[in-house]
Amino acid sequence: MNLNKETYKEYKQYPERVLQFGEGNFLRAFVDWQIDKMNKEAGFNGSVVVVQPIENGLVDKLNDQDGLYTLYLQGMNDGKAIAEHSVINSISRGINPYTQHDEYMKIAENKDLRFVFSNTTEAGIAYDENDKLEDIPQKSFPGKLTALLYNRFKFFNGQKDKGLIMIPCELIDRNGDKLKEIILKYSKLWNLEGEFALWINEANTFCSTLVDRIVPGYPRDTIKEITEELGYVDNLVVVGEHFHLFIIEGPKWIENEFPASKAGLNVMFVEAMAPYRTRKVRILNGSHTSLVPVSYLYGLNTVAESVDHEVIGKFIRDTIYEEIIPTLDLPKEELSYYAKVVLERFMNPFVKHYLMSISLNSMSKYETRDLPSLLQFVKAKNELPKRLVFSLAALMEFYKGKRGEEIIKLSDDVDILELYKTQWDKCDGSEVALRKLVTTILAYKKVWKMDLNEVKGLTEAVTHNLLNIEKIGIKEAIKEVL
Repeated sequence: MNLNKETYKEYKQYPERVLQFGEGNFLRAFVDWQIDKMNKEAGFNGSVVVVQPIENGLVDKLNDQDGLYTLYLQGMNDGKAIAEHSVINSISRGINPYTQHDEYMKIAENKDLRFVFSNTTEAGIAYDENDKLEDIPQKSFPGKLTALLYNRFKFFNGQKDKGLIMIPCELIDRNGDKLKEIILKYSKLWNLEGEFALWINEANTFCSTLVDRIVPGYPRDTIKEITEELGYVDNLVVVGEHFHLFIIEGPKWIENEFPASKAGLNVMFVEAMAPYRTRKVRILNGSHTSLVPVSYLYGLNTVAESVDHEVIGKFIRDTIYEEIIPTLDLPKEELSYYAKVVLERFMNPFVKHYLMSISLNSMSKYETRDLPSLLQFVKAKNELPKRLVFSLAALMEFYKGKRGEEIIKLSDDVDILELYKTQWDKCDGSEVALRKLVTTILAYKKVWKMDLNEVKGLTEAVTHNLLNIEKIGIKEAIKEVL
């Protein structure tokens, strides 16, 4: 038995109020799931028309199942491991603009249409000067969207109330601003009337976003067991973690039209998303990066076992709550709650997140994710954050390339690997030699964008920690910073 509207007895049809570019796992486990919840719990009363942004994709499979698919959510919620699944009934149909171009352009004529979501990868929001208005279709996603918006502008004679709300989900900074900029660029390239550009600016709203949910995707390894459990065949099963966060920078009135809060969803409409992006980078990504060298050298292999470990778990919690959170400009209660949720996510028993898989480019990751916290801490308190400093020393030890007798497969830019190899080959393990190594690494401006030896006391503190790690081992050395 296959999943479709004949076999799913609770199937419902809703007005097509949402246009979505992208039919992949993330949007189906994130946006489409949210719309399904809003339909059921907040009276949203809308469905999604999915447009396949590239020539080959999944819309045929989606149409075979009448837009239905099963979503499994697995993870930690309030300290408990939760695994649940449900059929998502928010997609009305899928369209391939390469084979159904007329049908695609006709979407513009729908008076109920209000929202546009997209996830076309980080490379998707890009300008292609070769795109033309008469192309069937344009190659780029912004090109396709511009052509559709122009069709809507003409069909409704530029009516201001027929503008749309664009909410791109691509993982680039200021994604909404970038999308709008490219659409206006196409308007100029294609010599469209000035009224169209005016309509884009005045009648349409472009939001920038921050999205957060881990979506492993189609469960290839366990699909046989899942099919037996479900009792039907679903070729579009998708697995995601329980946690979700959607930060939308845009006017507050959008919340009235997109009633996520009424459905209990973790969606926030904010005036400025920069603090939330910083929060994610510093707390989630920053704690990951500071954890990796310390935990791996300690002898652990996954994020979950690290957070659950008596010593390393305390190290990472104290790093977050005592050294990262105090440097952020958001309410402390909000930051503490976010940190609690992040730590729960790290302990997800359904995901094996190996430390080595996140050790790629650890130097540049430390510069982006941890160094801002270290520098801000020094500026605010006039002292060094001892755990972030210890992590930096552990990072230098990690780049020695050995855990006991085991070789560490380092993965970074060639110049960084050569820098470390040269320095460690010259180092005889003495305090003088280690200080020289530390001084050289801290002075590497290509990564740090500054000479870190200029930070008061940092060279001495990193050298002290590295000497301890070398002489007495990390299990003893870490006790000094706990």
